[in-house]
Amino acid sequence: MNGGKPERGERAGTVTEVFGAFLRLGVTSFGGPIAHLAYFRDALVLRRKWLDEAAYADLVALCQFLPGPASSQVGFALGYMRAGPLGAAAAWTAFTLPSALLLFVFAMFASALDNPVGQGLLHGLKIVAVAVVAQAVWGMARALCPDRERAGIGLVALVLVTVSASAFAQIGAIVIGALLGWLFCRNRVEGDGASISLGVSRRAGVVCILLFLLLLFGLPLAAPMAQGLSVFDTFYRAGALVFGGGHVVLPLLEAGVVEPGWVTRDAFLAGYGAAQAVPGPLFTFAAYLGAVLGPVPNGLAGAAIALIAVFLPGFLLLLGVAPFWDRFRQLNAARAAMMGTNAAVVGILAAALYEPLWTTAIQAPADFAVAAVGFILLTMWKAPPWVVVALCAVAGMGLTAL
Repeated sequence: MNGGKPERGERAGTVTEVFGAFLRLGVTSFGGPIAHLAYFRDALVLRRKWLDEAAYADLVALCQFLPGPASSQVGFALGYMRAGPLGAAAAWTAFTLPSALLLFVFAMFASALDNPVGQGLLHGLKIVAVAVVAQAVWGMARALCPDRERAGIGLVALVLVTVSASAFAQIGAIVIGALLGWLFCRNRVEGDGASISLGVSRRAGVVCILLFLLLLFGLPLAAPMAQGLSVFDTFYRAGALVFGGGHVVLPLLEAGVVEPGWVTRDAFLAGYGAAQAVPGPLFTFAAYLGAVLGPVPNGLAGAAIALIAVFLPGFLLLLGVAPFWDRFRQLNAARAAMMGTNAAVVGILAAALYEPLWTTAIQAPADFAVAAVGFILLTMWKAPPWVVVALCAVAGMGLTAL
């Protein structure tokens, strides 16, 4: 193998092969995006030898640089490299479908939880969301804000979003973070970056970037014409602005669906808690939200629209940037700006930890105790997230019964 591409005469992969490999990953990959990348490496690099270690590391570096769900972007790219565009579609479908279906079923039966036991379960899911996001903030802060400059950028973003908790404030925090990173983080840039080739032509890359921008700026203009377009716009914008990991989509989606009254805050947080208990990408939380939307489209149609919209921008950017990555990675100013952006998203997520998570879920000292136990189990004991979800759900039912 050479950088993940078949040598001349070597048999290429098939769409069926890609679908089968990623379906197994889709039903077993618990633990969030970092764990997903480890599962991919074990299954596809070490055991199946679809590509070598260096090519895989380069691919991960590219996807972590871009906005969007990094693990799903890596999976999409691996499918593309193995079996072309249909392979990419097969990889995404197989990896995403199990968790999306589970969350859709949860959404359809959520009304059956309108009883004391069910309300206790939902309360426990809201508490576990606090523990999970606190763990994400802690881990991301250590990795993305390791010095005074980036810690300061994260603090600026936290203050801005806390004072003005709107989607525009979140976008402004990302832009300001990029500017501050460009100004103050150039001396932190090390090495020459990574290189990767997906075999996408520069012309195709330009088309993907233009389509990404057309949808990003055109959808808000078209959204008033139909509710379906408005839903697509909301989830597309959230997917386009997620830097630093899947948990960062939480405040963007909360601003997009809770503030206009499409989804109640309690239903939003219960679904987010349930999303921690299923395998696969956290972005499938969008399928739950699309299903429980108040205005139509909702149900299966809403879930499908939301799911496609939230993933699409990350894939368009991946295909658009890949042909130019080797040249772009040499620009220290661009990499410094991205360091500032990543620091800013830590502040955005920290703000979301307080509002809406803490203010909604932590209503009594016992709630705080349960969240603290969940946090310690995740960070110090390295417990699987689904175990923590189960324990907090049981604790929530117990607290409701008292």
